[in-house]
Amino acid sequence: MTTRRIAAALTASLLATTLITFPGSPAAAAEIPCPHPKIAKPSAPPRPVPPADDPTAMKVGGDDLATHGLIIPAGAKQPPAVTATTWIVADLDTGAVLGSCGPHVYQTPASVQKTLLAATAIDKLDPAQKVKIVQSDLDIEVNSSAVGIVVGGTYPVATLWLGLLLNSGNDAANALARMAGGGGADGVAKTVAAMNAKAASLGAYQTHAVTPSGLDGKGQFTSAYDLALIARVDFANADFRKYVLTRSAQMPAQPARKVGGFQFQNENKLIYNYPGAMGGKTGFTTVARHSYVGAAQRNGRRLVVTLLGAEAQPIRGWQQGAALLDWGFAQPAGSSVGHLVTPDEVAASAQASSATPEKTTTGSGAGVAAEPASKSGGLSVPAAATAAVVLAGIPLLLVLTQRRRRRIAREQSS
Repeated sequence: MTTRRIAAALTASLLATTLITFPGSPAAAAEIPCPHPKIAKPSAPPRPVPPADDPTAMKVGGDDLATHGLIIPAGAKQPPAVTATTWIVADLDTGAVLGSCGPHVYQTPASVQKTLLAATAIDKLDPAQKVKIVQSDLDIEVNSSAVGIVVGGTYPVATLWLGLLLNSGNDAANALARMAGGGGADGVAKTVAAMNAKAASLGAYQTHAVTPSGLDGKGQFTSAYDLALIARVDFANADFRKYVLTRSAQMPAQPARKVGGFQFQNENKLIYNYPGAMGGKTGFTTVARHSYVGAAQRNGRRLVVTLLGAEAQPIRGWQQGAALLDWGFAQPAGSSVGHLVTPDEVAASAQASSATPEKTTTGSGAGVAAEPASKSGGLSVPAAATAAVVLAGIPLLLVLTQRRRRRIAREQSS
């Protein structure tokens, strides 16, 4: 074989190695498009640019979940067409993922981020504790959702949770986060840090909180899969289940501030219209669009649905959630395309990872990433070694080729 052919062969080998070992390359299997209804493109601000896909984190819960497209069990009927960009339906008890569209795709959360605040802080605060509201609690985006607490007013923690989960109060989110973080000026920042630590402990690697409320913040992302992990923690909490099923609540009067009491209602229409509804959380910002987390029980099964990046037409977010729940309940017991990892699995994988330099994921339906790979992605260790050898050898082969050409030229001219 000539040196030119050797160089070409090694180059081809390098390219083949790269395509085989780098997930998300053109060599990957074609993705199945998610079913969406045809709607007019909404007038909305541009979506924030997400981080690059992390091949390791994309496989948390199973290799089959590493897709931007649709993944459902073999033989399952097509799920309903929804405007949500990504979604997941999972079993709260077994952790089985029944189906999903882009489960690990980065999205902006809007107010469903409040479910992460609840998962982080609900056990840290006594429901009967009284909280005095300070000015910073009301530092929220103009015209954003607020439950109506007032500076100098005093409210029970339980009432603030109701204001957060029923009426999506961003003011209540700030007050609860401040108190969970110690009550000082740095309380919110401490709680946001705790929220990110909580997400990591659950294996929610696409989640990064910047605000406790879900109001848009630079670098703030989550995924449908991550929200399902967070919802599983929330629905295991009796106080959370009680709050999200509450239809209406009373905000107490504040005589010292000359503010009367008032009633507020639960904005999640699932609890009024879906048999077996367990509650959930709605969300919307002009950037994130509509997001939703909802759960229901039927015939001994408890399912959760999460969806992100939806439009309110032709049906609203909770209705899209209801349609997906119906589809999930229609799947036979034991159906699965992956699973929701548990904190114990995440901790065990992290411990194993610290004992060995290699980070691995297990097969479909059982994948747990102890620690996601670099956000920039990259080749596997064997592929990188192969690439290094090939790249190191190519310059030498090119030099040999040039020398051979010069020798032939001299012979022909003599």
